[in-house]
Amino acid sequence: MRLSTVRVADDQTAAARLEGEELVLLPFSDVGALLAAGDDWPERAVAAGGKRVPLAEASLAPLVPHPNKIICLGLNYATHIKEMSRPTPAHPTLFAKYDGSLIGAHDDIHMPPVSNDLDWEAELTVVIGRAGRHIPREKALKHVAGYTVANDVTVRDWQHRTREFLSGKTFEATTPVGPALVTADEVPPGASGLTISCSVDGHTMQKSNTADLLFDVADTIAYVSTIITLVPGDLILTGTPGGVGAGRDPKVFLRPGQELVTTVEGLGELRNTVTKDQL
Repeated sequence: MRLSTVRVADDQTAAARLEGEELVLLPFSDVGALLAAGDDWPERAVAAGGKRVPLAEASLAPLVPHPNKIICLGLNYATHIKEMSRPTPAHPTLFAKYDGSLIGAHDDIHMPPVSNDLDWEAELTVVIGRAGRHIPREKALKHVAGYTVANDVTVRDWQHRTREFLSGKTFEATTPVGPALVTADEVPPGASGLTISCSVDGHTMQKSNTADLLFDVADTIAYVSTIITLVPGDLILTGTPGGVGAGRDPKVFLRPGQELVTTVEGLGELRNTVTKDQL
C-alpha cells in the first residue's frame, strides 16, 4: 500500500491511498494522524474511502507534516565518510530537524538569503508505525510502518559554524519528504538493497545502494529507542551516500532555478526546484 498527504484546501490536508493513477482521500488529516489512530491503521487505510483526486493533479504536502520527531543520521555510508574526511563512527551520529524544514515532494526548496552553500543529500527515510522504547534489534522492523524518500538539503557554511550539525540542517522549507509512504511489506526487510540516487539538472551526483548503510534500519531503531520513545509518524532519515557537493574538488552547490531529483528504488521520486529567498 502507498499513502500520501494531499493538500485539499488552504491550510488543510488529508491522508490518501494510492489506487492506480488516483488518490483516494481518507478521513485523517495526514499520514501521521492515520498512523497515530492505532495499530490497526493498515485496516483503516484499506477500508476507508472518499473523494478521488487524480494523482497528476494532486498537490503533495510533506508526508508527515508535523512528526513528533525528525531524527537524522550523519556519516552512515562509507563513501560519504571518506569524502568528508571523517573517521568511521563507532555509534550512530544523530542530529535532528524541526517540522518547519519539511516540504512536499514537488515543492520549491528555499535557499536562504544568508548563504549560497546549499547542498544535496539523498536519503532513505523510515516512518515509524508502532510506539516503542528499548526496542531490541530483532524486533525493530515490526515498529516500521514503511519507507519514503527525503533529501536532507544542507546549508553547509551554517552546518560548519560549530561542531553541532543542527543550524545547517533545519533551515525553513528545505527538506522534501515523500511522495508516499510505501508499506514495509512492499520492500525488502529494512529496505535494504535499493538503489538510491540524486541528480541536479539531469546530472547524476549520487548513486549508491541502501545495502551499504553502516548502521541499518534495525540497528538505528534499537539505538534511538534506547534514548527516547519512538511514536507513530516519527521520521528517521538514515544518512546519505557519497557524492555531495561539499565533498567535491572544487565544491559544487545548488543554485536558484536548478532542479533536484531524488530517487529511492521502489519508493518514488522527489522533484524540487531551488528558489532563492530574499530578506
